[in-house]
Amino acid sequence: MTRRSLVLVGPMGAGKSTIGKLVAAQLSLPFVDTDRVIEERTGADIPWIFDVEGEEGFRQRETSVLGDLLVGEAIVLATGGGIVTREQNRKLLEDDSLVVYLTASIDQLVERTYKDKKRPLLQVADPEAKIRSLIAERHPLYEQVADVVVQTDRRSPKAVANEIAQFYHRS
Repeated sequence: MTRRSLVLVGPMGAGKSTIGKLVAAQLSLPFVDTDRVIEERTGADIPWIFDVEGEEGFRQRETSVLGDLLVGEAIVLATGGGIVTREQNRKLLEDDSLVVYLTASIDQLVERTYKDKKRPLLQVADPEAKIRSLIAERHPLYEQVADVVVQTDRRSPKAVANEIAQFYHRS
């Protein structure tokens, strides 16, 4: 049996990259972050891509990367918060991956992202309002693709990673 990839989805600041690295180590699988792959392929950072190509250009790159990453060997994949906004991406995620939706309270998300200048969608006058708006729009989409939902609020990344690794072994 081919092992499935484990894909982490959820909002900015939920802990996808931090937790993904820990889960990958536990499962002895490579860790990959879609945003890092996009940056490597373009030779530019995410804010620059947003500035030059807009969100739509970035989303096209994201779909291409997602499709490429899910066809090979099993990996642990951290995705960008908006990956679920495209139907094509949701189909790719639902196809043959174990998808974990990492969720956190608005307060936690604001606390974890408020200093980060590399998040183009949060470079607005009221980042908390933007986070609330994004959650309202994306929460049903995260739930649609998720095999399991894991709360990260006030939990150590290691505890969350342990829970996800156990779920992966049982699936």
